[in-house]
Amino acid sequence: MSLPYLPLALVLLLCGGALPRAHAAPHPAEALVEEATRALRSHPDEGRQLAERALATLARQPDADLEIRARLLLCDHASERDTALALRQIEAIDAALPRASRPGLRAGALGCRGEMLESAGDNTQAMAYYEQAVSVSEGARDLEMLANSLFQRGYLRGVLGSYATGLADLQRARAEYERLGLAQQALTTLNGIAILYNRMGDYAQARSYYEQTLKAQEASGALREVAVTVHNLGRAHEKLGDWPAARQAFEKALAASREIAYPRGQAHALRGLASVRNAGGDAAGALDLLQQAEALIGGETPEARLKAQILLERGKALQGLRRYAESIQALEEAREVFSRADSLAELASTHDELAQAHAETGDWKTAYAHQVDFKVASDKLLHQQLDQRFATLKVEFDTAAKERQNIALLRENLANEQALEQQRRANQLQVVAISLGSVLALLLAAWAAQQRRTSLRMRALALTDELTGLANRRNVLARLSQLLSAPGAKPCAVLIGDIDHFKPINDRYGHPVGDAILREVAASLSTAVREPVCLGRLGGEEFLVVLPDTGLEAATQVAERLREGIAAIDTSRWFSDRALTMSLGVTVSTPGADTLSTMLKRADEGLYEAKHAGRNRVVARTA
Repeated sequence: MSLPYLPLALVLLLCGGALPRAHAAPHPAEALVEEATRALRSHPDEGRQLAERALATLARQPDADLEIRARLLLCDHASERDTALALRQIEAIDAALPRASRPGLRAGALGCRGEMLESAGDNTQAMAYYEQAVSVSEGARDLEMLANSLFQRGYLRGVLGSYATGLADLQRARAEYERLGLAQQALTTLNGIAILYNRMGDYAQARSYYEQTLKAQEASGALREVAVTVHNLGRAHEKLGDWPAARQAFEKALAASREIAYPRGQAHALRGLASVRNAGGDAAGALDLLQQAEALIGGETPEARLKAQILLERGKALQGLRRYAESIQALEEAREVFSRADSLAELASTHDELAQAHAETGDWKTAYAHQVDFKVASDKLLHQQLDQRFATLKVEFDTAAKERQNIALLRENLANEQALEQQRRANQLQVVAISLGSVLALLLAAWAAQQRRTSLRMRALALTDELTGLANRRNVLARLSQLLSAPGAKPCAVLIGDIDHFKPINDRYGHPVGDAILREVAASLSTAVREPVCLGRLGGEEFLVVLPDTGLEAATQVAERLREGIAAIDTSRWFSDRALTMSLGVTVSTPGADTLSTMLKRADEGLYEAKHAGRNRVVARTA
């Protein structure tokens, strides 16, 4: 699994909620299976040994259900280390299933197959197995296996960007675990919900969930779960650009993984520490950590995305050392894996790094192609996050509305029953009914007010760039499209500006400084233009200015004024060895002939020419 990993042992929890035994005396292997399941949470190798002892006992006294449970644990352990061994366990499970009295166990076998495919990067086939597992466990009415299958399907849905349906699966799984009294399993599911919020871009909410889960896991002594959660907490800090906190979390995850001899966990933690080194400008140190990570996983670990994540960080480090050919090779290998797994966030980051590497080698054409691919992946991810956030908000809002409606209906039913039983108190009941009507009216008014606030919040989220407060890409492009398609449209100008050398600033001084510079540039641009000029952020360090009813000469003058304003920004609060500049491309529409695509293409060509000509300049392109 990803972001960065959540082993199957954390969800394949077969120790609690098992069906009652057909015989009164417990099987001698049952206690070993229960103990093995618990041990996998803290000491995986000890859990494996206990499961193997259980199988040895079962060879003398067969029991198909217990054999399948033991082999599922071994399949889980092997799926992270030895694919061939895991497949042999699955084949043995398939052979034992016809003799099992618990049909829901087949869902566990399907889940283990899906887990292996997901680790190998084949998310489509993995999802097919998880769907089958949910169907089988529902048909068997095996609530524990259903909760496990819902967890796996919900987690992968989040990986693939279906946040609303993924959240629904995870919440349903958590509710089932709580009903079954499986507190640790419910905590694991809460961790999965945190991962989903992390993927939606709500890193602060994800961090809150991780911290909540971590306290309970540390108290229970579940070391492997602690290693997973604290690593995911480090990823949330990494996304927020809080590098000291990220380093602390990754070091803790590394220590926990080493304590239980968990190579895969160590590799993930080392990758995280390498990311911290890259952010701090220590490329050589990052390479050393990545080499350690690669040595730990070798060729046995089947998780393709883990290897690709290591390659991505390796490409960044090599680029920091100016070893561009090696950097490009590592990044291309990572790009193939992320593209196959449809991992948009990591794919966008890889294209961005490839664009930088090719630009440094002077291959501007390839660099530009990767920059276009970066924008496509970033825009798709942004739209996906926005759309799924709205869907998630709607799910939560509808759930809350239904709960309020059920409460109101229960109160009304209670009042009716009391009225039938106590007809002599008709007058009093009338007063009660009027009171209830008033309460219901207040509830409806509160609901309407909440709905309006939610709608306004959703609209603002859809139209505004959260970092700079400017119009976002969707908003500003919609404005340009309206101007071009309006009846009797007049010529309008478009300016695309890109901050020069922004990537090295981010790499050297960190993303918090980069974010502060983006906000300062946005403020400078905003003070330089007024309505009806429309100003927005296209993404990254690119900004778009739309000038209605403006010719090329006037638009070029505006662009020069904007460029001079950026160059006048005082950068001493961040650094003293460089100035801040911007390159701009300018074009003007031909009414009735130009489209949104042609306008952006010409402005982008002007921007590209300005960059190629030395940056910090304005280049105009005509139709």
